[in-house]
Amino acid sequence: MTDTRPTPRLRRGRASLAVSFFVQGAVFALLVTRIPALQDRYGVSDGLLPAFLAAVPVLAGVGSVATEHLVKRVRPGLVLRWVQPVVSVALLAAGSGSALWQLALALAVFGLSVGALDASMNMLGVTLQHAYGRSIMLGFHAAYSLGGIVGASLAWAGAHWDVALPVLYAPLVATLVPVALFASRWYMDHGAGKGTDKSVDQVVGESDQASGSGSGAVSMKLLLPLCLVMSFAYIGDSTVSNWSAKYLQDVLHSSEQLATVPYNVYMVTALLGRTFGDLGVRRFGAVAVVRAGTLLAAGGFAIVAAAPGAWVGMAGFTLLGLGLCVLVPQTFAAAGRLFPGASDAAIARLNIFNYVGFLIGSPLVGALGGAWNYRGAMLVPMVLVLATLWYARSFAPTPARYGDGHERSRTVDVG
Repeated sequence: MTDTRPTPRLRRGRASLAVSFFVQGAVFALLVTRIPALQDRYGVSDGLLPAFLAAVPVLAGVGSVATEHLVKRVRPGLVLRWVQPVVSVALLAAGSGSALWQLALALAVFGLSVGALDASMNMLGVTLQHAYGRSIMLGFHAAYSLGGIVGASLAWAGAHWDVALPVLYAPLVATLVPVALFASRWYMDHGAGKGTDKSVDQVVGESDQASGSGSGAVSMKLLLPLCLVMSFAYIGDSTVSNWSAKYLQDVLHSSEQLATVPYNVYMVTALLGRTFGDLGVRRFGAVAVVRAGTLLAAGGFAIVAAAPGAWVGMAGFTLLGLGLCVLVPQTFAAAGRLFPGASDAAIARLNIFNYVGFLIGSPLVGALGGAWNYRGAMLVPMVLVLATLWYARSFAPTPARYGDGHERSRTVDVG
């Protein structure tokens, strides 16, 4: 069995990366929850707004692709260290301009840099999980969810007291950027370990040697099932973020105040699921956790579609948060296991499908709701999420090949 006790350097690396996830969750929430204020500030028409919003994930996909090539020359930790402040400054720029071209430029910079940030953050997370020898990825995404809750709460306070966007964003960016830069001193990635501790390169290299899997090539045929799962998960997530309030108010006839609750409940239950999800993976395995999450999410969509009233609908969104929250972190982790010799490239490519799902989800539900009805539209992401069951075996531990030529599942002593 492998000794998986983390060294102090690995623990510091884990904590510093969790700070980065938290900061990004807060920054992203501060953008998306104040889109109406940005629209009013710049006078963006309802017809033009979707083009602005669609450009961000498209450019993020470009940033993710660029990061795959960049990390061949620069360590992911260095990429993350310098793009995270750019994302925060782009948020401030978006909230501080007055001309439409300034908003377009700020969102373009935000999109490109957030793609690089998402890719490099998850590269570091997968590498650290590999070095730890046990599931820790859900914990990083729990920090992201916590940051999102904090950011959304601050945005709500800003809207409630009618705080101008520059006044809201400036002190937050002035706080978050130094915090992220300070934490980045302890990032642990390839070649980052020195002194008496094993470097991450050594730990990962030993694991690759044990599994006989050190190839640097990424096969899109093998990666495709995980890409589809990533898209399905983000179609579900974007459905909740974009349509939960409208669904509760227009279909389930809730009050305007109650209609704001489902997404907050969704974020809180996602935080809870991610906080304790790593324990489930260690005890029952990634395949079982992914299957359970898939069934919970599908059940949540079914309850939402059939709900007779607002409170039952909120119960459905609660289940959705608990179910969907495990899929994305485990998909990144599975890509790292599938291509241990090329995990950075695999994660950069997989990350593109985050934005594919985001681009498809909201327009798909909106079009189906308008042409058919919103109850029926909720069944479509349910069916897509259920398709994850078909691909659940892709989350199994990478098979290890032994001297007798047979393959057996690699197990890790998690203590």
